[in-house]
Amino acid sequence: MSQEAFIDLQNISVTYLSRTLAPVSALKDFNLTVKEGEFLTIIGPSGCGKSTLLHILAGLQRPSQGEVYIEGERIETPRPDKVAMVFQEYTLFPWRTVLGNVEVGLEFKGISKQERRERALEKIKLVGLQGFETRYPHELSGGMKQRVAIARALTVDPEILLMDEPFGALDEQTRLVLGEELMRIWEETRKTIIFVTHSLSEAVYLSDRIVVMTARPGRIKEVLKVDFPHPRRPEIMTTDAFEDLRIQLLRNLYDESKKAVLQENKA
Repeated sequence: MSQEAFIDLQNISVTYLSRTLAPVSALKDFNLTVKEGEFLTIIGPSGCGKSTLLHILAGLQRPSQGEVYIEGERIETPRPDKVAMVFQEYTLFPWRTVLGNVEVGLEFKGISKQERRERALEKIKLVGLQGFETRYPHELSGGMKQRVAIARALTVDPEILLMDEPFGALDEQTRLVLGEELMRIWEETRKTIIFVTHSLSEAVYLSDRIVVMTARPGRIKEVLKVDFPHPRRPEIMTTDAFEDLRIQLLRNLYDESKKAVLQENKA
């Protein structure tokens, strides 16, 4: 294991049975190290195993082969003290207010009412929802619901934040705003973030590195480094350097996306 590896995925493979009971290789010999405090984005065609990787990292799924280590510790079961996850679906409790939803992870951990309220209010402010503490999910926009989900994940103070297409269900303008907010939050907290997206611009804007995956079975095709300095703001998207990197990413993905479409047609 590399000395600078905060997260280390070693020879991860996942095989499952299809509806016809034929074996399907979802991931094959996937190796990756992630540094502490890094913002790493995983991008690839549909069905390449991106979400499966996050579930394995979260301890929610065991690989068919290979091991996951966080700070040198082998991960086999969920570790909510180290890892929190934000999904594309908001997964909020409709009967709880914003404050109640953000507090819930601390409540499960047995934190006192006063402390969990203080910590929850701090994270609500961090995600820009101060003043909405008593609102219920049905009173919030999609973007606001996702802010609540991010605040809830941050409130338990994880070392690693896994984000599975968290802005995928939102319109382009809201995605841009939340991308800017996420960048601000990451710059303030320096959590280690592993982020899955289908948006090339989102990947280039947010990331320190971008992992490009092949069509199934998912492997690493290329890792692109993003050298834009911090703090980053949306204006960087108008630069030639940003567009050059986005086009490079598109070229890397094009053939893999065609392969994935052919796989779907044969399924």
